[in-house]
Amino acid sequence: MVGLGTIINVAAIVIGSLIGVGLGHRLPERTRAVVTDSLGMLVLVIAALNIYALRDQDWIDEVGGSATLLIVLGSLIIGGILGSFLRIEARLESVGGWLQTKFSRGESSAGRARFIEGFVDASLIFCIGPLAILGSLSDGLGTGIDQLALKASLDGFASIAFAASLGWGVIASAISVGVVQGTFTILAVFVGPFLSSAMIASVTATGGVLLIGVGLRVLRIKAIAVGDLLPALIIAPILTVIVAAYV
Repeated sequence: MVGLGTIINVAAIVIGSLIGVGLGHRLPERTRAVVTDSLGMLVLVIAALNIYALRDQDWIDEVGGSATLLIVLGSLIIGGILGSFLRIEARLESVGGWLQTKFSRGESSAGRARFIEGFVDASLIFCIGPLAILGSLSDGLGTGIDQLALKASLDGFASIAFAASLGWGVIASAISVGVVQGTFTILAVFVGPFLSSAMIASVTATGGVLLIGVGLRVLRIKAIAVGDLLPALIIAPILTVIVAAYV
């Protein structure tokens, strides 16, 4: 069944978030802060693993060893310009605000901000990364849901920790996961066979840089507008094809 992996992933986030919200009220603020910091550091580790795709041999063979980093840089710059014009970050926050009015009416402004933070940050964490993209492509191509099943287990545990700190906004991120991974799964049915390993490596490396931004947000070091950088994930494989054509 095409899309089964995403369905399992969404269910894991919902269940994990419900458990996290139930535990959150029983944990002191200091404990919740430690949990959030731990999750932020883990996101940075995952980001570093993804960025290692810069050394992917197939990608290097197609564009040259010095071009991979330049492709990521160009993708971030072009994607950031497009994203800022499209106001993706602001639109994500507005969606979070709308969902907050549906899920938890009557909350204070601080509770509303906490909901939006949980929705936006969790959506970015769960939707950016090789497992989200490669797993969805694999599901759409009919080659198995193993990657999405693994991602579902990871996201389930992460949502417990995240929801314990940020509450109901995390459960709403399941909607983002369903939309994003569902879209990639549908696209895979039509364009998946035409994606090279070099193009996938470019998306993975660029996603790793975006995850650094997410990690910095979770750790409250700097509120980088990662949402505005999301078009970089589309620009990266396009630049890879263009550069490869001239190498």
